[in-house]
Amino acid sequence: MTAKSSISLPNKIAIGLIVATVVAVIGIVALINTKDAATQTAPTEASEVVRSDSHRLSSAEDEKAVLVEFLDFECESCLAAYPFIEEMRSKYAGELTIVSRYFPLAGHPNSMNAALAVEAAAAQGKFEDMYHRMFETQKEWSHSADSRAATFRGYAEDLGLDLAAYDAAIADPGTAARIEQDKNDGTALGVSGTPTFFLDGKLIEPSSLKEFEQLLKDAITN
Repeated sequence: MTAKSSISLPNKIAIGLIVATVVAVIGIVALINTKDAATQTAPTEASEVVRSDSHRLSSAEDEKAVLVEFLDFECESCLAAYPFIEEMRSKYAGELTIVSRYFPLAGHPNSMNAALAVEAAAAQGKFEDMYHRMFETQKEWSHSADSRAATFRGYAEDLGLDLAAYDAAIADPGTAARIEQDKNDGTALGVSGTPTFFLDGKLIEPSSLKEFEQLLKDAITN
């Protein structure tokens, strides 16, 4: 910038923080899927990138491409990717279908509890609402050794869910099995970290947000 005297110190700090945030997000996307070469192959026939019961975050009326994300609600990189995914979801709403699949990581103490809460909400038609709530509040509950199940139940109450049905879904082994099915599919596909993305059935590893969007554009166009 040439007009140095026209920018106050607070504004310089604010601009610096914005730049740092953008750089950090790009760096996170570049590191999203650092896998060995064996994971960069196309899925086998036995693998399921998308199942009939997979949760659609959006379903394009004129579907041209399908983006699948294996995610962990306690994952900081997933949180960093969240605004970009929302932007793409809005920008290409009529042509891009976005599918969310669970992949809770063992190193995140409340990732399974969060997934259970989201799946229990999904049983009442509130998958998207709880999905958003988890990412919007992640910094408040994540990386704690203590169970945050009660916190998540509070979210269910805030969303107006039937709490008796919610509690029953949390306790139902089938709810955990539904989550494990996603994780097993991901493991079979070579997923080892989150977020991991598949575009039209193929693993993608964009090095920047610009490249990520270009891959989406190309898939939609072609």
